[in-house]
Amino acid sequence: MSTGTYSNSDRRPGLLARALARAGDLVVPPVCVACRSSLSVHHALCAICWRDVAFIGEPLCDRLGIPLPFDTGGPSISAAALADPPDYDRARAAAHFTGTTRRLIHGFKYSDRQEVRVLLGNWLLTAGHDLLGDAHLIVPVPMSRRRLFWRTFNQAALLAHVIGQRSGLPVSVSALRRRRATRPQVGLTRTQRRDNMEGAFAVSKSKRDLIEGHNILLIDDVITTGATVNACARALKRAGAARVDVLAVGLVAGEVPLTP
Repeated sequence: MSTGTYSNSDRRPGLLARALARAGDLVVPPVCVACRSSLSVHHALCAICWRDVAFIGEPLCDRLGIPLPFDTGGPSISAAALADPPDYDRARAAAHFTGTTRRLIHGFKYSDRQEVRVLLGNWLLTAGHDLLGDAHLIVPVPMSRRRLFWRTFNQAALLAHVIGQRSGLPVSVSALRRRRATRPQVGLTRTQRRDNMEGAFAVSKSKRDLIEGHNILLIDDVITTGATVNACARALKRAGAARVDVLAVGLVAGEVPLTP
């Protein structure tokens, strides 16, 4: 029977871990992942950068994940979702794509700031808690081989792995693939983005059994017009996905009225 006491050998692993952590902090001091100012912990933001994050909270449109002006007491659909229903079932994002969030994502994608994936992964787990409970498989939005060659990593795949490790859900980075390269979406209109992405994605034949009849959680860094995630959702549903939900770090969206 345990007496509730601990021997020196019981305490030693914890003491060793703390000593190693302190030694590691001397080699790589913890800094704000946005502005690089000194902090006491790793993978965090300073107070100034934290206040600059525009997190997205309820009430939300249940389909698009965009903020709504008031709470109706249950799931609500925005006028935008009714006027132009998305091909995915639900979307959620952690924060508006402004300020600190924009800097973090741009640093992640274009400056190889991969250390931010821990913080962003934590945000995704919070923002997507209702989606994670329904998901069977996590799938990141894929990159073209050419873009992956030059960038060397897919930021959506890195985020998917963080979420998979923390949630226990399986991740497949090869289930969805790009059939063709597309122009960069930056600077394109909504219609041009949709045309640019049409037919760009497909499910690998060898992975169809992972998709058919299952609920897929699609991961991306930013939802802008939704053209990319809509194209991915169409490909996944053509392969038999029961539902496709989308989870992203950033969202580009203005205020959208609630439907009557």
